[in-house]
Amino acid sequence: MSRLPSLPVDKWDPELRAMTGADHASLFEQLSGGVLAHAPDMAKAMMRFAGMLWQGHTLPRRLLELMRLRIAFHNQCRSCMAVRYQSALDDGMTEEMVCSLEKPTDAPDLTPREKAALAYADLQATNHLAISDQTFADLRKHFTEAEIIELGMFASFYIGFGRFAAALDMVEELPDDFQDKATKATPWKRESIVLDDRVPA
Repeated sequence: MSRLPSLPVDKWDPELRAMTGADHASLFEQLSGGVLAHAPDMAKAMMRFAGMLWQGHTLPRRLLELMRLRIAFHNQCRSCMAVRYQSALDDGMTEEMVCSLEKPTDAPDLTPREKAALAYADLQATNHLAISDQTFADLRKHFTEAEIIELGMFASFYIGFGRFAAALDMVEELPDDFQDKATKATPWKRESIVLDDRVPA
């Protein structure tokens, strides 16, 4: 059970409720959003920031989702690892690619560009002081400087909010194998929840 209770949707701030589409959201989305709903102004600010990130992104959705899941593994955020976003699936991400995140440098189905982004994400999530001039030289082989900034912004968002979500321990609506706290969780080889994050046409 989450370390903070989830507010029922009818008790949410009306603007937050409208922003999130909470009335039509899945139970998982309602419960996780309901925890943040205790501080509606903070929740709305976070959503606006996230919305601006997604509005301005240029990197492939598949790459960003692979990076999000790899960081979720380092964060041990079970609610993050359980989720797949529909826009990333539409962009070609498969469960086989998610399984490749176990050993991304050896994965035949990840592109050199994706591997470079994941290597950067690993350092940012686990040992950011080890990031060096060589790290950026390696990134420049695959990304423009603007794209490197984008990688860093998304990695920072995933790390910070993922660790917060992990600390909240919002697992009650996750598939059963994410409930077992005796084992280290992984995003690969497990049942997942698909959330539709596509912008309506």
